[in-house]
Amino acid sequence: MSTSLFDLFSIGIGPSSSHTVGPMRAAKSFLLKLKNLGKLHQTQTLVVELFGSLAMTGHGHGTDRALLLGFEGHSPENVPISRIMGIVDAIENAKKLQLLGEKEIAFNLTQHMIFEKGKRLPYHSNAMRFTAKSETGSTLHKEVYYSTGGGFILSHQEVKQVRKEGSTDFIVPFPYSTYAELSKHCKNTGKMIWEVVLENEMAFDMESSVRKGIWGIWSVMKESVERGLATEGILPGGLNVKRRAPELFRSLKRSRSQDPAQIFDWVSLYALAVNEENAAGHRVVTSPTNGAAGVIPAVLHYYEKFVSQYKREGVIRFFLTATAIGSLFKAGASLSAAEMGCQGEVGVAASMAAGGLTAALGGTNEQIENAAEIAMEHHLGLTCDPVGGLVQIPCIERNTMGALKAINASRLALKTQGEYKVRLDEVIAAMRETGEQMHHKFKETSIGGLAVSVGNVEC
Repeated sequence: MSTSLFDLFSIGIGPSSSHTVGPMRAAKSFLLKLKNLGKLHQTQTLVVELFGSLAMTGHGHGTDRALLLGFEGHSPENVPISRIMGIVDAIENAKKLQLLGEKEIAFNLTQHMIFEKGKRLPYHSNAMRFTAKSETGSTLHKEVYYSTGGGFILSHQEVKQVRKEGSTDFIVPFPYSTYAELSKHCKNTGKMIWEVVLENEMAFDMESSVRKGIWGIWSVMKESVERGLATEGILPGGLNVKRRAPELFRSLKRSRSQDPAQIFDWVSLYALAVNEENAAGHRVVTSPTNGAAGVIPAVLHYYEKFVSQYKREGVIRFFLTATAIGSLFKAGASLSAAEMGCQGEVGVAASMAAGGLTAALGGTNEQIENAAEIAMEHHLGLTCDPVGGLVQIPCIERNTMGALKAINASRLALKTQGEYKVRLDEVIAAMRETGEQMHHKFKETSIGGLAVSVGNVEC
């Protein structure tokens, strides 16, 4: 296992983990490396070139803003949300950057931030090339970074190291990259999936700290739901999409309906609330991406508010189990819509949520695997075709569908005693092949699918 729970569930800002969180981290990382080389204060010119999906939909996903914030030393976890637009506007108006807050240089967005539309680098669609130059124009340092989905970044040197060594796994008691390997650990030790993941996390921190960290993540998820339920208005970006969560919340609170299916209206509400916050560029938990950030909070709210078997310990088991499933998809396929389409975002989130809910409800390891497999099986082939390059249509509603599928997958699996035909490893392989064979225009470029049909293409 090479992915910690606290990497898979990271606190950041919207609207996109791959196009906002990753680029912000890459920009800061490049300058920190420049500083370590003793060349930060020699820098007079900074140029960033964007390729692939970052170039095609970067404006709509806030990549430009994220890079500026990263250059000035901000991180997704702690950038002051209320000040973001003020910081960005000040940079654009003054045409100056404060590199890590230490070195001022001239910076013109049209000249120094280049969107190379139609071009892509070999390793990954989400690529950025940073170049720092001296006063004489000589290159001080140049580096390529890849935003590989879920806020994860790799430098070109790290990519070469991974290819050379074949793995970047940290040392844990129970390493795994397939469900077959994970299942073998469980059978040999008699442990549940969540217990194996907890043991691995405890290789780096005390159990009490792991549990405290999980409650911290759950708290941020709840806060994003509460803000989404209370915040009215129109989402930014030009599509004039109205926030629906507050009105739906008021309607459900007033309702006296005895329709049992109204539970699913509440589940949809929680997903809407989170993803409207994400679309507004506010703080959410990447789980496993920002575009899919509403699925897991919605399913956890369902567990807490509507399931009679709810236990606090179930929340811990949910997160640990979901981590195992998410790390399997990351290892065996990808969490990036630019590589896999939306099956790699909402599909993976639904699979994680289905397995996590099944664990919270006391399901066996076999039932957990079955739930995760069912959820992904019915997201296979899901394209990423954001209208106008914005994470609004169809992304916000798509999270409601992912949450409902996750709950249904868990319920189906809990009524099954191991009699299932498709294994989780097999559906991960199918997802990878489907993503690889999917035409590039359906993978977060906004030049195909719904993005074209409604006539709001960013190109």
